[in-house]
Amino acid sequence: MDALHTGPAASLDRFFLPRSVAIIGASDDPARIGGRPLRYLKESGFGGAIYPVNPNRAEVQGLKAYGSVQDLPEAPDVVLIAVPSAHVRDALRACGARGAKAAIVFSAGFAETGEDGVVLQEQLLDIAGGYGMRLLGPNCLGAFNAETGFYGTFSQILDASRPKPGPVAIVSQSGAYGSHLAHLAGERGLGIRYFLTTGNEVDVDVAEGLLWLAGRPEVEVILAYAEGIKRPEIFLRALALARANRKAVIFMKVGRSAVGAEAIASHTAALAGSDAVYDAVFRQFNVHRARTTAEQVDVAYACARGIYPKHNRLGIFTLSGGFGIQMADAAADAGLDVTPMPEAAQAELKALLPYASPKNPVDATAQALTDLNLMSRYLATMLDRGRYDAIVGIFGSGPASPTFREPLRAALEAAIAGFPDRLLVLTVSAPRDIVRSYEEKGFLIFEDGHSAITALAALIRIGAGFDIAAAEPPAAADAGADLRGRQLSENDAKMLLGKAGIAFPREALATDPASAVRFAREIGWPVALKIVSADIPHKTEIGGVLLDLASEDAVRAGAALILDRARLARPDAVIDGVLVAPMLKDGVETIIGVVRDPVFGPVVMFGLGGIFVEVLKDVTFRVAPFDKAEALRMIHEIRGYRMLEGVRGMPASDIDALADTLVAVSVFAAQHADDVTGLDLNPVLVRAEGQGAVALDALIMTAPAPRRGQE
Repeated sequence: MDALHTGPAASLDRFFLPRSVAIIGASDDPARIGGRPLRYLKESGFGGAIYPVNPNRAEVQGLKAYGSVQDLPEAPDVVLIAVPSAHVRDALRACGARGAKAAIVFSAGFAETGEDGVVLQEQLLDIAGGYGMRLLGPNCLGAFNAETGFYGTFSQILDASRPKPGPVAIVSQSGAYGSHLAHLAGERGLGIRYFLTTGNEVDVDVAEGLLWLAGRPEVEVILAYAEGIKRPEIFLRALALARANRKAVIFMKVGRSAVGAEAIASHTAALAGSDAVYDAVFRQFNVHRARTTAEQVDVAYACARGIYPKHNRLGIFTLSGGFGIQMADAAADAGLDVTPMPEAAQAELKALLPYASPKNPVDATAQALTDLNLMSRYLATMLDRGRYDAIVGIFGSGPASPTFREPLRAALEAAIAGFPDRLLVLTVSAPRDIVRSYEEKGFLIFEDGHSAITALAALIRIGAGFDIAAAEPPAAADAGADLRGRQLSENDAKMLLGKAGIAFPREALATDPASAVRFAREIGWPVALKIVSADIPHKTEIGGVLLDLASEDAVRAGAALILDRARLARPDAVIDGVLVAPMLKDGVETIIGVVRDPVFGPVVMFGLGGIFVEVLKDVTFRVAPFDKAEALRMIHEIRGYRMLEGVRGMPASDIDALADTLVAVSVFAAQHADDVTGLDLNPVLVRAEGQGAVALDALIMTAPAPRRGQE
């Protein structure tokens, strides 16, 4: 029922902004699954109509109950279904017949239980599709909107209190994880406005939830959790929209390990995809991938403040040298720039406090606590003269002291008063009410210094990502013929890719030793010889490659040799001839490839060649297609980038030409998403600046020919 998945055109408003709600399986017991949402709706002051449906009671929790959905006075905007799985189909049919257009199915017992559950779940989709009804779940924890008091959920985190509405939204495939995240975020003082859990995702999924939230002006930070993505095209649109609207997305994507991926398959049957590709997608679309739940909350907390430092210059202020050094080490590991204070500014601070260390970290010693005006001057000087985008101040338990609490806060306010675009991050150990009093003045508070640095580094990266303008990659006028079912030789591959804008050296296809000699003379010595046959993709395995041939006799004998080897090793192969190519060595060897990811389709890989890819796995990925700016970011990401800058007297490489090659490969891969399963350019020789980048070898792998009737 793909028609049901109308994606962005089908608003999720009914799940967040309903004017009426019915609860099928409503319980008088507020502790039961069918009773909790009713209790939450009543206690939160939901302004819409609430219709409990229970054929066994005239009243449920003080509200009039209805024997069936057909008895309701109107078609509800959304229906909450809290009945055993065997009764969900009948409940859905009744809802559709009554005119309901959205349903949240809490009930478990579907695809997560095995094949029978999968069949039952698909039946739900068929029923809903027949009535044009959107489905959330099954096996989900529902949704809420803290602003309107709509709580279409049975999450027990709401038993104690309701979240305050704020700039943060949560979308989670797992109801338990989403609830835990909401609880931790609430404990941290974050306002959670929207909450959506998608469960088995028979219809509404994380991707569509992200898309809806990315378009909401009141949402500034989105916390997300997923085990797999089913609709990558909507997922990528959602991430692109979030970036364009300057919304921070902090994602917990599980399944990094083989064990984790196996657990996912048994839990939700979701396709986990390649973890390295997910990393690439998140980098490409400015998403912070959290390693832990604590980190996810920390980064959201920093982003919710709404100030994104423009650069990564970090000042560290401390009253103890040891803590300052520890923070400086953490900042360096996180890629932050702990630039020293200017010499003149250091001298000024030294004059104020002769035994201080004003370099950076700036250690004002405990003397600063006895003269808070002095501390304010130190911090203001760091912001003004040091031009730091953010300062981390290490204060420990000082703010918890009744003696220093108020004066210290006032001194910090005075220091940052003239710098509204800067951040003052404090590491503090104090009771919650004291921490809140500092947060109300605009300070970010962390108990652990390393957590503060991690969150700050993420904040800076996300802010920089907002300023990257998305551009459409160039597209060739004609993708060319469908390649499915075709076996392509190296020569065939190079001809196709050459038309796509990828550069190759001057080469010639010789059909016999004599023509190989003639072409070698024209190309220039020395040359390489390679067997050309679509049936022999791995030429070296049969001895089908000879290098550094520097004479006519060597080329003549070499061509005869590799032709004989090919006929002997693969007598069934169709031999096109011998490729004569120049021996190029003046440059840095890189590798460019394309893999077809099961989730995101064609993905471009880039890395340095040789040991860097074989042993160190120093590669990065991007979903195709992409523009030149993205290609340049891709090149800068690899650990071996300095090789391209020029080391030990080597000239800088033509990085601009390399980026053009990556873009051309990405466009070709996107155009042939259905018929090319893989592509290797190895090596791609990046020559000195201004001399270009050329691919020395090319291999294209194609999909099987479609069966009759599947064209």
